[in-house]
Amino acid sequence: MEIDRNREVVPVQWFPGHMQKTRRLIKEHLKIVDVVIELLDARIPYSSANPLLREIIGGKPRIIALNKADLADAEVTHRWEMYFQKQNIPAIPLSVMSGRGIRRLVRQTEELARTRRERFVRRNGRPRAARAMIVGIPNVGKSSLINRLVGKAKARVENRPGVTKDRQWLKIETDLELLDTPGILWPKFEDPEVGMKLAFVGSVSEDAYDSEPLAMAYLAWMCRHYPLHLIRRYRLTEEEIKQESPDVLAAIGRKRGCLLKGGAIDYDKVRRLLLAEFRSGKLGAVSFDEPSKNAPELPAVGTDENSEEKDAEE
Repeated sequence: MEIDRNREVVPVQWFPGHMQKTRRLIKEHLKIVDVVIELLDARIPYSSANPLLREIIGGKPRIIALNKADLADAEVTHRWEMYFQKQNIPAIPLSVMSGRGIRRLVRQTEELARTRRERFVRRNGRPRAARAMIVGIPNVGKSSLINRLVGKAKARVENRPGVTKDRQWLKIETDLELLDTPGILWPKFEDPEVGMKLAFVGSVSEDAYDSEPLAMAYLAWMCRHYPLHLIRRYRLTEEEIKQESPDVLAAIGRKRGCLLKGGAIDYDKVRRLLLAEFRSGKLGAVSFDEPSKNAPELPAVGTDENSEEKDAEE
């Protein structure tokens, strides 16, 4: 199957029923937190930004945390950081696995929570911890981030999209409390490229897409945007990388010994290899979304209209 390198889109549809409940829970708990930390995948900041989530959050103070920044193109990530900052939304590249950016995230969260905490002290005569809610799409690293902040595995983690469970308040060593919420995803992907990129990075269930055209679309995209990554990883020649995607796939199969009896290429094995090695970071730093092309419309950050009512109750 030949994929057009200039326009390859794989349909993806996924919206587990329990995510409707999660959306309601986020609305319910938004009033009792000071700051919302929206965790995005640094490789796909646009595609991993839930439009429903933005609608729910509204003007609540928030921070954009760009997780897996170690797997993303650093120059592109910097452009995203500048884009969000122009919207008066702090954006922090981080890596939950290495701990990069974690301290900066904590400091920024406490700073944004200061106004509500000071108001609480004036009204109640006692201090309280800053309260934050970490939200994001499935499999973006929310549970791992909470574990990193808390210092031990308090939140359940599974490497399967959509499985973070049991919302809970967690207190970390600094004066900060976190409310864990399961990841949510929009009911449908209106832009098919969004679903495809989410599938590239493993943020949707494998049942939601056909892995064969997905792998071919990924390969075509890499040939167009990051050919040197493929050349280095699979020892391809410049002539080989300029071929059509099925021919590049065959060349990778031969280089890696993905062969059937008689020397035929085991294409299924090569396709699985491509996606697995990319998702594990073996291809190098890659970004699929550019702010110049994919910049989302963001709500203005304003005052929290519901904060006074809830502060009086807490």
